Amino acid sequence: MTEIKYSLILFFLAYNQYMVSQTVEIQGKIKSNVDLENIHVINKTAKIYTITNQLGAFKIQAKLNDTIVFSSIQTQIKAIVVDEEIFNKKTIEVNLEERINQLDEVTVGKILTGDLLSDINNTEGEPPVNFFDVGIPGYKGKPATQSERRLSEAGEFKPKMLLGLLGGGLPLNPILNGISGRTKMLKQRVEIEAKEELMYSIKSRLSKDFLISNPLEEDLIMDFFYFCADDENFVKYCKNQTDFKILIFLRMKYRQYIENLNLKKD
Repeated sequence: MTEIKYSLILFFLAYNQYMVSQTVEIQGKIKSNVDLENIHVINKTAKIYTITNQLGAFKIQAKLNDTIVFSSIQTQIKAIVVDEEIFNKKTIEVNLEERINQLDEVTVGKILTGDLLSDINNTEGEPPVNFFDVGIPGYKGKPATQSERRLSEAGEFKPKMLLGLLGGGLPLNPILNGISGRTKMLKQRVEIEAKEELMYSIKSRLSKDFLISNPLEEDLIMDFFYFCADDENFVKYCKNQTDFKILIFLRMKYRQYIENLNLKKD
């Protein structure tokens, strides 16, 4: 019985390694209410880039578990991981939601002054009840994303779990998810989402001032920030750093990006 289990594990490992190493051409189609042409299609894993035609169609090379990101000025960003269904069919259909531009903030009602006693007397209504009021322990940290919740549910395989065979309490989920590559895929997805969140934060906060002295055409701005995020040192130089240090990093990547553009033109 032990030999059969060991053989099955080796088979799944070999099959997963074979699938992960194969590259296929995926033909895709974008569906959206906005203009379908020139939407960015980026294989972030393989660092391959293309754009859609006027019908929203595109072709891109990808492997199993590669992450493909879709973005444009008019649509919200969307990331899709190439699962076995997409890999085997070699086709994908992507629905993109229109990006809604928010209006400037408008103050309605009474304005708070910053003086606690004055502001309490100047407000109306009852404060909301929270878990402190009723004595119930509550989570105060940042809410987990969908990918983080899925990673937590998948569990992580550790060699000591095999000791559970002796007691008949072997946890199957972490082992199966580890063998199939799902845990690795979810970890990569969490890391990608964290990098994208950091990238969008930097773009929102610093792009206006940065682009004044480092000009780029409108359709290249998003591509430039993805180029920055793809750098292996992006998180190291940009997470929890001062704006001054982040701008130094962006300037260095800007020179590289312009050099790459010039090479493509030549």
